[in-house]
Amino acid sequence: MASHRNAAVAEAGKYQHGVGPDEAMQAPPDRPHVDDAPPDLFDGGHLWVQERVVGGHCRFRLAETGVVRFGDRERVFESDGVPAPYRHTVRHVRERLDREALRSAAERVGDVVFFGVSTHDRGVDYDWDRLPSFLGYEVWSGADGAFLPPDRAEQAFSKLGLTPVNAVAKEVRAADFDPETYAFPESRWYDGPAAGVVLRNKTGARAELPNPAVGTRPESEPGATDFDPEARAESWATDSRFEAVADDVTGQGSAVTVDAVYDRVLESILREHHRELLGATDEQRRAFRSAVAALTREFAARQE
Repeated sequence: MASHRNAAVAEAGKYQHGVGPDEAMQAPPDRPHVDDAPPDLFDGGHLWVQERVVGGHCRFRLAETGVVRFGDRERVFESDGVPAPYRHTVRHVRERLDREALRSAAERVGDVVFFGVSTHDRGVDYDWDRLPSFLGYEVWSGADGAFLPPDRAEQAFSKLGLTPVNAVAKEVRAADFDPETYAFPESRWYDGPAAGVVLRNKTGARAELPNPAVGTRPESEPGATDFDPEARAESWATDSRFEAVADDVTGQGSAVTVDAVYDRVLESILREHHRELLGATDEQRRAFRSAVAALTREFAARQE
């Protein structure tokens, strides 16, 4: 147990390389398969069992200037270089993060780093309308030199206006958990089984148990190559998608304009279909964006 605490403190030195001190960001914790779990995970105590939601690794922190910086597992994003499937998540966090609550809770907001899932297509067909763009699961406290225990991390995300990853069970006796016979629960986020579970205890030990019955795909694998830009635009940029985005825009106190709607609709589509767009040529992607822009202008005109 003590050795794992020391390992957590050592994590303080693991910051993203290649960026300046104002952009450095705590590296994510290791989350090995249960077969390689740290010994103290099952030696005693209790476990939190959380749903493993498939998506992209996402971390962020609020700089003292008020700018929210984002990254994935390997890199910190430049402000103008956020990868396409992450843009929906970036907007979601920026619009919902309660900055004043964070400033009240932390002496130095830049010392706190948040980790979670950017919920975009990685092979599981979630209910995208219901699944938040970001689910939080870890919080690093620079002041403590450690990650918060799961109960405090869950509370922190909720207080800051963000959704924590859902706990399947809390305070399960570690001695009673058997990975060999574990029955995976239904997912909270689609009509099907969870893609696995993540096990955590309050000393900082963690591991994951993937569900072999739920297939996932690497983010870099291209999608289909037979890409018809106009047909895909008609299929994906639907009235229901436009209406949902328009409701979000008006809810933010803005007018439904082409500029306000287009970016959000495109981000929504990229969240769900970016893998298929990977299989298109540059020319096809440009034609697709043009087709979505034309549909956006038609929708905005109907709102006048």
